[in-house]
Amino acid sequence: MALKQAKVGLRLRRFRDEQGLTQAALAAALGISTSYVNQMESNQRPITGPVLLRLAEVFDVDVQRFSTAESERLAAQMRDALADTAHAEQISPHETRELAESAPELARYVVDLHRRYRHALERNAAMSVELDTGAAPTAYEEVRDLFYAKRNYVAELDEAAERTAAEAGLEQADLVGGLTRLLERRHRTTVADLDPAEQERTKRRFEPEGRVLRLSTLLTEGQRAFQLATHLALAEHSDAIDALVAAADLSGGEARALARIGLANYFAGALILPYGAFARAAEELRYDIDLLQHRFRVGYETVAHRLSTLQRPGRRGVPFFFVRVDRAGNISKRQSATDFHFSRVGGSCPLWNVYEAFAHPGEIRTQLAQMPDGRAYLWVARTVTSRYGGFGTPAKTFAIGLGCDLHHANRLVYADGLDLANPAALTPIGPGCKVCDRTGCPQRAFPAIGRPLDVTDHRSGFTPYPSSGRLSP
Repeated sequence: MALKQAKVGLRLRRFRDEQGLTQAALAAALGISTSYVNQMESNQRPITGPVLLRLAEVFDVDVQRFSTAESERLAAQMRDALADTAHAEQISPHETRELAESAPELARYVVDLHRRYRHALERNAAMSVELDTGAAPTAYEEVRDLFYAKRNYVAELDEAAERTAAEAGLEQADLVGGLTRLLERRHRTTVADLDPAEQERTKRRFEPEGRVLRLSTLLTEGQRAFQLATHLALAEHSDAIDALVAAADLSGGEARALARIGLANYFAGALILPYGAFARAAEELRYDIDLLQHRFRVGYETVAHRLSTLQRPGRRGVPFFFVRVDRAGNISKRQSATDFHFSRVGGSCPLWNVYEAFAHPGEIRTQLAQMPDGRAYLWVARTVTSRYGGFGTPAKTFAIGLGCDLHHANRLVYADGLDLANPAALTPIGPGCKVCDRTGCPQRAFPAIGRPLDVTDHRSGFTPYPSSGRLSP
């Protein structure tokens, strides 16, 4: 056995220094020549099996410290750490492997330094959330906060969309046809299909020169109507959208561009599901999403999202919190007409029923839940799956969550059969383990940032990461 590929000379040299030996003394102890030791330490010759066995016999050393297995794991950790820096593309996998093999202690220091750096960022972000200060939000977060500040209702666009639907005589049974004719009549825009090569990567593309709007044939009727309505928003209400963007005081061009698309999408949802008709149907059907889907001929996510926007003064619906998450727990959409929010730095709570939905695809799951501040909610969650393409094309699956304060729950069909008055029926959830101050949660994945751990070798409990004291500022 010989460690032919591993450059472990530096490890041998470190071991010799730890023992306080010269190369000659180590050579004598191992029964080899001083030049052989010198060649091994300079990586000119490998450390063979007999030499390793002699090292273990004479010095009682664990030969695993000279193994390549640890080097590979350490090299992988270094690649993860370096990927989080501006120098990621300048450092090759070969260089990280060489450092892990030849200078493992230095490599561990780099990994540990990165771990401390990430922890400091998370702690700073978590404390910033507590203090409502901190690092500037991303462009996506700025746009999300724009809608949150408006309680997810944009009056100018919602009312304009409802007027447009009425004036154009749009009918739910023929939204695509009606919108196609409207674009042709008002904007001389022709609707056509995308070229086959673009079908799987593009939903909508406008060609201003010929005034042609091309759509993918992979879209459902509801999705085609939404894309047509989004284009109509940009064609007819660009000034109103620009005014809303300017008033939002966003930080840069990226945030303003995202806000324009977000507001155009808002108009599209309001045009397809006009406020008056949709709000009446929602109350009549007790917010049954399946029945609303059938009546308005759109998808589950579209209905759930529209329900979260029914906040017109004088005609308010149930104030919902809308969220879309994937299997890994990433929240790709969150809109709120309420004060409810999950921390963007603490992750999400594993006890939240949006994650249970993945175990029951296509089924609606309900949950009575309570946050640490005592507020209680009714949550409704279901998975949605879409695939754009033929056999073998990856599908996208998300869980859609819709929640409301418990005192609105009796307006929803999903509360039927639930014991709304029983505190024991409430599942205790939180904003994410790192910023949640529940001390007795058996599902905790991380200790709370800023809270001292209560660690003792005299007691072992059922709650992970037991803590003492309150979160520190």
